[in-house]
Amino acid sequence: MFFDAKDYAAAARVLAGLVEEVPDQTGPRLLLTRAYYHSAQLRRAEAQLRIIVERDPVEHYARLMLGRTLQRQARHEEAERHLRLASALAGDFPQE
Repeated sequence: MFFDAKDYAAAARVLAGLVEEVPDQTGPRLLLTRAYYHSAQLRRAEAQLRIIVERDPVEHYARLMLGRTLQRQARHEEAERHLRLASALAGDFPQE
């Protein structure tokens, strides 16, 4: 509902409570990350994404979002590593 209304800050408030209730579940944490990202709470998004990739290093969507979050913070060199990993994990290899 909040995502449809593009009220990402409200979504983040609701999802933060849910993540506290089920901290080991990746799905709610990814939604929280998206809400933080879209509401420009980039440091919070980064923190949540780092938790996810620490627990599951091959979670390609979290790697992609971490790369994009770092890009938005003008941390391009750091972002590139995560974007390359996300691409490889998703099976996006250059055609020769």
